[in-house]
Amino acid sequence: MPSMTAFATSPATLDRDTFVARFGGVYERSPWIAECAFDAGLTAEADSAEGLSGLLRAQVEAGGADRQLALLRSHPDLAGKLAVADELTAASAAEQEGAGLAACTADEFERFQTLNAAYKERFGFPFIVAVAGYHRTEILEIFGRRVGNDRDTELREALEQVHRIALLRLQNLAREKEHP
Repeated sequence: MPSMTAFATSPATLDRDTFVARFGGVYERSPWIAECAFDAGLTAEADSAEGLSGLLRAQVEAGGADRQLALLRSHPDLAGKLAVADELTAASAAEQEGAGLAACTADEFERFQTLNAAYKERFGFPFIVAVAGYHRTEILEIFGRRVGNDRDTELREALEQVHRIALLRLQNLAREKEHP
């Protein structure tokens, strides 16, 4: 069984405003997820990044199709206009930088733009992948494969990737051992 990444302070001991301030950005521009998790009641399960991830994930899954689509649409394009304009959230900027997306060649950048446009046209939301551990060339390969998926498959895959991103962000927060 994988080890759990514990928070220095139990999230269940935080008041609502502090909890939302600390965890509201885990899902890109979607603090409603942290608000719903808090309102549903936090247990000792929330003491680890993995446990809190499960509680937050449950809120997304219970949120319904409209909220899920809005969540997906809140994500930026990879190597897109927001990155160029330096308007990504701090977490997204760090994640994209870590995958080398800020260092795209002109050809790679053009390929990302072409795939971003085709993907959004086909599915109605941006391509989402948890970039941690991938190089930009690997991401382009994944992108090229996934743009051919059917909508239901891709909607489910995009949500799985969003949950993975959230878990990675929670693990990073737990490792920081800082409090708001």
